[in-house]
Amino acid sequence: MAGNKNVNIVIVGSGIAGIAAAHRLTTSGFNNVHILEATERSGGRVKTGRLGDKIIEIGANWIHGPSEENPVFFLARHYGLLDPEALTPENQAYDLGGETPWVTNIFSSSGRKLSEKDIYPALEMFTMLLNESSEFQNQLGEPYTSVGDFIRSEVRQRCVEKWKDIDSANRSLQLCVISGMLKRECCVNGSHSLDEVGLGAFGQYKTFPGLDCTFPGGYEGLIANLMSELPDDIVRYNRPVRSVFWSNTEKQSSVIVECEDGERMNADHVIVTVPLGYLKRHHTRLFRPPLPLHKLHSIQRLGFGTNNKIFVEFDEPWWDADCDVIQLVWEDEDALVDQVSDVKSSWIKKLFGFTVLKPTERYGNLLCGWIAGHESEYMETLPEEEVTHAVTQLVRRFTGNPSITPRRILRSQWFQDPWTNGSYSYLATGCSQQDLENMIEPLPPSASKARPLQVLFAGEATHLYYFSTVHGALLTGWREADRLITHYTSTNPSKRRMSKL
Repeated sequence: MAGNKNVNIVIVGSGIAGIAAAHRLTTSGFNNVHILEATERSGGRVKTGRLGDKIIEIGANWIHGPSEENPVFFLARHYGLLDPEALTPENQAYDLGGETPWVTNIFSSSGRKLSEKDIYPALEMFTMLLNESSEFQNQLGEPYTSVGDFIRSEVRQRCVEKWKDIDSANRSLQLCVISGMLKRECCVNGSHSLDEVGLGAFGQYKTFPGLDCTFPGGYEGLIANLMSELPDDIVRYNRPVRSVFWSNTEKQSSVIVECEDGERMNADHVIVTVPLGYLKRHHTRLFRPPLPLHKLHSIQRLGFGTNNKIFVEFDEPWWDADCDVIQLVWEDEDALVDQVSDVKSSWIKKLFGFTVLKPTERYGNLLCGWIAGHESEYMETLPEEEVTHAVTQLVRRFTGNPSITPRRILRSQWFQDPWTNGSYSYLATGCSQQDLENMIEPLPPSASKARPLQVLFAGEATHLYYFSTVHGALLTGWREADRLITHYTSTNPSKRRMSKL
């Protein structure tokens, strides 16, 4: 490595992927690595905030699948950032295929509190169909246009036989429950509607075992610990990149990175880690010459949506002490809907429910509401007082208690964030694994010794199986760092001999 330690590597973006790449490269002996970050902070979509004295996650919320294979869990444990229960073998072995065994309180729009038994037929059918949605990946052809189309069509067919002993009022209720579950899945996928989520590729997403857990001191603790192990001056903040000039010919081996203020930097390699939402909007000016068509088409085909949170604090709980999730059932939605007909007047109906922040000793009476899609994007544009009013009326209606009043709220606004333009990626209709492989492919596409790797790509939208997750983003940062490490190891005979020892 000695002759290559000064190779100049520029990383665009100081989110978890960019930090992971820099960490891997610097610990492997590369000493000329720089991160250009458009904002004043590191972390990207890992963003911890406060509501009063309570620590909340404005961005990434959970470690999904906290087990030995998950690098985020491994690092969080290494840095001592987790509660003891998250570290138990039982917690790591828990495997529900991504589902979580939460205790649920269910409220209806007529102010009734329902039991899980009341909605069991809907829960059973929806869970079955969601699992079946993952089974089309290896089959030839897609019998339905999307995950949403599949679930709606199958519910309508199967309920005739399966629910034949259920009276019409109860059957209508079950269909309304499924509408709420469709909205929940919009949040999980970060899509406006499940009609936009591809059926054939739905099974591409993979999970780790382990019961999802959170960071008691905030997710940014992971960022802070990783950053503390990097050189002090590695990140240049408030340095948005305007363009990356790469070459498809052998005449130019270096890359030029131009910042918004006109400053130009020469680099041997550039690792681009910006979110897919940003790429969708700005790829034309970001890459000179333009991206190869197959890569551009994949950026356009892949889905990138908005999932926002509305934190709501109350003086007293109106949910059960053991409750983990509050599910809302609109009794006028038996048409199996996951989007509202009039966003401006009814956006609040897209909020499928709340998660209860626990433990109570740490968070008090604090809920997190979840809302996705265009309704979520519209919510971002409203004054906070209007959002508070809508949430207040919602809670009063569903509990039947006209005196419940939130103490305060705080909402995320990821669609308005100019550097993300949404929350995370999903495989939209028409997508396949090939689109993710196109995202991963470096530039120039046919790199060689004469035309070495110039631009590399990392970030959650470039992982084949763990897209939309922090661990997926982290792994892609390591992947692209390893790509460069391998390149210089394989071209350095002395290093190659040492690697065999």
